[in-house]
Amino acid sequence: MKIISYNVNGIRAAINKGFINWLESANPDVVCLQEIKAMEDQLDLSLFETVGYKHQYWFSAQKKGYSGVAILSKIAPSHVEYGTGIESMDFEGRNLRADFNGVSVMSLYLPSGTNDARLQHKLDYMDMFQDYINNLRTEIPNLVICGDYNICHEEIDIHNPKMKGVSGFLPEEREWIGNFIDSGFIDAFRYLHPERQEYSWWSYRANARANNKGWRLDYAMVSKPLQENIKRAVILTEAVHSDHCPILVEIER
Repeated sequence: MKIISYNVNGIRAAINKGFINWLESANPDVVCLQEIKAMEDQLDLSLFETVGYKHQYWFSAQKKGYSGVAILSKIAPSHVEYGTGIESMDFEGRNLRADFNGVSVMSLYLPSGTNDARLQHKLDYMDMFQDYINNLRTEIPNLVICGDYNICHEEIDIHNPKMKGVSGFLPEEREWIGNFIDSGFIDAFRYLHPERQEYSWWSYRANARANNKGWRLDYAMVSKPLQENIKRAVILTEAVHSDHCPILVEIER
């Protein structure tokens, strides 16, 4: 199963930048999208169907033009779960899960901590999400949680490790994602590439992408029972439809 995760920073804008042709060429079995910033009725769903994604699941934020996640698949899932059942998490459209035979795939968009109030919301969200996943894994042990975690884990994951006072690289955020991994997950990219320094997000400011002054914020977290099934994990830096780029993981089923 080839899975791609992509924070598109607005699906309609990404489509205008050639996203559909790119998706057809990349040809994943499942694609997890974050920050779609659109309601389902604002989209021409046939665009995705024409390149093979007949199974489409959109979970938008209640606030128009904000947040939202989606899963597009060539494979019919046995079940789709919209949200987590936690109201303070779900109204922003940040979690969507599709269950396939032997593997459950989640599209996740963790909040950013752009100010003190949002940082506290992010920290609260992360704690609730960890509890939710701890419970979910007792029912579904084979999980692949793809998405924008809005956190750089280690110094190798950020171009300037001195930025310790900025949300996304705060000690408490880094501690949380480390604990999340230790709770039973594998960062697929770092597992296969322990010393490779690559990024998945660049600021639009100061020509950051051209200078490769980036952050690795996007992860495919694979639960430990699937460790031997991880065959490939790469960051697709050539895709330029967003300030993020996609990540890819291949799981042998």
